[in-house]
Amino acid sequence: MIKLFTTHSATATKRLGMALGRELKGSEVLALTGNLGAGKTTFVKGLAKGLGVRQTITSPTFVLMKVYQAKRGKIKNFVHVDCYRVPGVELKAIGLGDYLGDPHTVVAIEWAEKLKFKHRSVIKLKFGHGKKSNERSIGWQ
Repeated sequence: MIKLFTTHSATATKRLGMALGRELKGSEVLALTGNLGAGKTTFVKGLAKGLGVRQTITSPTFVLMKVYQAKRGKIKNFVHVDCYRVPGVELKAIGLGDYLGDPHTVVAIEWAEKLKFKHRSVIKLKFGHGKKSNERSIGWQ
């Protein structure tokens, strides 16, 4: 089933991420796709907050992967990955495989279309620009 959402501000996009973060149980991988500026990192900031992450979330574009401490239920780690700059093959070298499938971890991967992997609990999120400059469309399955 595909769910479609439209947000009208960065705050609303963060709130949507926060709501999803509160529903996750652990071991999920979120595969985020969409153009530059479509709201992926803004959504991830809300997602992290919903998972109980207290640190400031910044894009891992240059370091590729950041691991944050989460405090929600059994979820202890939130892993934020950005595949914009490199092919996903290099992510194995930085330890992403150590977190995939971990029941105490949630992984969010921006530019996931560049990474080829199989995981049983993938939530696919596609981000797009709306008709107005502040609108974002977000579809997930």
